[in-house]
Amino acid sequence: MKKLATLLPLAALSASLFAPLAAHAETGAVKHPAWTRSSNIYEVNLRQYSKEGTLNAFAATLPRLKQMGVDIVWLMPVHPIGKKNHKGTLGSYYAVQDYSAVNPDYGSMDDLRKLVKQAHALGMHVILDWVGNHTAWDHPWATQHPDWYKKNDKGEIYSVTFKNEAGEMEEWTDVIGLDYGNKELWKGMTEAMAYWVREAGIDGFRCDAAGLVPTEFWNQARAQLDKIKPVFMLAEWNEPALHDKAFDASYDWPLSEIMKKIAKGQAGAAELKAYLANPPKAYPRDAYRLQFTNNHDLNSWQGTDKDLYGPAYGAMAVLSYTLPGIPLIYNGQEARLEKKLEFFEKDPIDWKSYELEGFYAGLNQLKKENPALWNGASGGAVQLLDVGNEQLFAFKRQQGKNSVRVIVNPTATLQKYKLAGDEGQAVLKPWRWRIIVPE
Repeated sequence: MKKLATLLPLAALSASLFAPLAAHAETGAVKHPAWTRSSNIYEVNLRQYSKEGTLNAFAATLPRLKQMGVDIVWLMPVHPIGKKNHKGTLGSYYAVQDYSAVNPDYGSMDDLRKLVKQAHALGMHVILDWVGNHTAWDHPWATQHPDWYKKNDKGEIYSVTFKNEAGEMEEWTDVIGLDYGNKELWKGMTEAMAYWVREAGIDGFRCDAAGLVPTEFWNQARAQLDKIKPVFMLAEWNEPALHDKAFDASYDWPLSEIMKKIAKGQAGAAELKAYLANPPKAYPRDAYRLQFTNNHDLNSWQGTDKDLYGPAYGAMAVLSYTLPGIPLIYNGQEARLEKKLEFFEKDPIDWKSYELEGFYAGLNQLKKENPALWNGASGGAVQLLDVGNEQLFAFKRQQGKNSVRVIVNPTATLQKYKLAGDEGQAVLKPWRWRIIVPE
């Protein structure tokens, strides 16, 4: 058996040693780019990534990310930010003032082109955050094409209001909603997206609030983008229909919530098993689900890894890499980011050390070297294992001759177990895990 201690150094997180969800629907129609099959994603908050907050400053770190095993770089919105009704000092990245320009605070279009070219030379790919549901109040479309926007009973354009997945009404006062009932908007938005693929070499998009835009729009946009080159599309939403013709990946919010509850002692192995056996929605077998312990929304509005998971963080990160899905690293996690980054102000990450860089490098290597852990139908289905202790979460994933067994202790107490092939009982300390890969 291959011992993964050499692959996954994690001195400060508890660990001993180091399977997609069961299929509930047929494979969707989206054809994934071949380079996504074993990939991970690294999210970049340009404003906070460096003191300079520029594309060039980030590009200088691409060799480090390559060494860590990063495959896909997701750049949060690079566009100019609206001035009218903007929030805070700098405004929200998601209040886009111009779909066809780069925010001068970040650099230029040439800087972006060079970044993408450098990433490609390193064997990496780059996707842009795309905000298709709304624009800033002072976007040119608001005056050039006012009929592309939603209006109230008085015929006035108004700020975005919507019902979130919790059924609560939200209002974003710095942005105005686009009206997809106007098919001319479809043409304009699709061309805006295609521009970045053609002119900057972008490899795809992470689409903000994707479920607030008609799925039919995304379907036709994907078809047009794929004519330029095969793209990767990530939906910030939790809806199976998005995978049929538009998106490769979508957020696995339900699993994220379970992991946060586990860390607080409000859930455990039973909830993980129940979710795997009977997920609330049936996804295509080849759908990629985005697995994450943090991202820009969680970090800024809910808390750091320490806040959300405490000593359970390492175990939850392991689950995000070994359960079915495409894993995400948010910038700074490899440096044990210990603050909630401001969303509307300058608040750079403190890169005083890269304490967990080896941990993530090991997880990335584990995933890439083991087809059982690959994304979608390329990976193996989860097979639960009986280890004689219901408090432990144990499973196997197998693809062809490759298999990976994972045992996680999602509790704050020491747990004993017996794994087939082991002599006698073994123990896992609180929040520790074991991963076994046969030679």
